[in-house]
Amino acid sequence: MQLTTSPGISHKQGATAARSRSRRGLRARRWAGWLFALPALVFYGVFNFRPVLMSIQYSFYDWDGVGASTWVGLKNYTEVFTDSEQFNSLLHAFYLILFFTVLPVTLALITASVLRQLQGRFTGAVARTLLFLPQIIPGAAAGVAWTWMYSDKGVVNQFLRAIGLDSLARPWLADFTWSLTAVGFIGTWLSTGLCTMLLLAGIGKIDGSLYEAARIDGAGPIRQFLVVTLPGLRNEIGVCVTITIIAALASFDVVYLATQGGPGTQTMVPGVAVYNLAFNDNRLGAASALAVVLTLIVIAIVAPLQRLFREK
Repeated sequence: MQLTTSPGISHKQGATAARSRSRRGLRARRWAGWLFALPALVFYGVFNFRPVLMSIQYSFYDWDGVGASTWVGLKNYTEVFTDSEQFNSLLHAFYLILFFTVLPVTLALITASVLRQLQGRFTGAVARTLLFLPQIIPGAAAGVAWTWMYSDKGVVNQFLRAIGLDSLARPWLADFTWSLTAVGFIGTWLSTGLCTMLLLAGIGKIDGSLYEAARIDGAGPIRQFLVVTLPGLRNEIGVCVTITIIAALASFDVVYLATQGGPGTQTMVPGVAVYNLAFNDNRLGAASALAVVLTLIVIAIVAPLQRLFREK
């Protein structure tokens, strides 16, 4: 008797073989992707991830960067919260969030909403260019420029004297009361343009029919902003808040070039404090501990924000 193969069984075997080949091809493509990414991953590991691990290691030692190191355990971390200069630098960084994040995002929301109403392409393009200019200026250059503008005979004081507010004029960055606030406004100037561009891009993705429906229902500009623009910009606002909070907590170049943490320690921020501990005081262990604490604070703030602003 001659046995014949069932067509149904052959079809099933062929489909199984095809799926097996497809899976093998998918795995091969995945491995090929990792192979192409390997050089970048190696560079990232050597120049980014490895220094982080080394900083964590150094934070448990008393080391000047040259001689022998001494194990001190959690002493450097304890010092972060007991040493007034280091702890105050953390408080100053939180204070700067008001100027690097709250003010820029608020101003950017208002500015982006106004620019949306502008019908002229030329006017809108000029406004966008002027707002984005601070982003192409290095932070170090901005710090130097604002140092001159805040000086006794700088633009800020000249303007105050011109409008009759001579009593308010002062060397802002040398004033113990106003120096940190003055530095904060530099951050506001740097961050507002970027936030505005991000929010404008987000507004461009909002369906125009939503605004039309709101107008038909009698909603004015403010109501449209609250019920259409704000909900539609949830993701973009989250990006702005995340970027600017990191910039506030990790600020270094602007503060260092403008005040170097002075007068006294009134504008000392963690970035400048880490630099001083490492390169002026030769205390790499203490500097590493402060850097690790700052990193953990950034993660602790940013991670919940990512969940809060995630689009549903």
